[in-house]
Amino acid sequence: MNSFATRASASRRRLRLAVAGMVLCAAAAYASSPPNPAPNLQAAQLAIANAERDEAATHASAELSEAREKLSSAQHAVTEKKLIVAVQLADEARAEAELAAARSGAAKAEAVNQDMKKSTATLIEEMQRKTGEQR
Repeated sequence: MNSFATRASASRRRLRLAVAGMVLCAAAAYASSPPNPAPNLQAAQLAIANAERDEAATHASAELSEAREKLSSAQHAVTEKKLIVAVQLADEARAEAELAAARSGAAKAEAVNQDMKKSTATLIEEMQRKTGEQR
């Protein structure tokens, strides 16, 4: 019985070592492969195009310019084989473009809100004039 327990214990140790070795090999293989920046670059380009459609150049030009500069830097990093930097810059460009689009949307919404307030005030004035009431 004692020899069975010893063999089982040794078997478990070998299994643990094998699993640990496989995990280390998988981690090394994953860490050694460079990231592919193409999807990140495409996402940044799409975000910039969306921001341009949302008229971000009018309402959030600083953010849109920053997004374009970071995308250009990301593309330059790809040509220099700095793929990790390219991925990071492309992600930053996408975030800046999304911020520009959001600020543009907020500016448009604020303009609509101001127009509605102005229209409401005009309607109230008209109603008061017709009924002769004063508030």
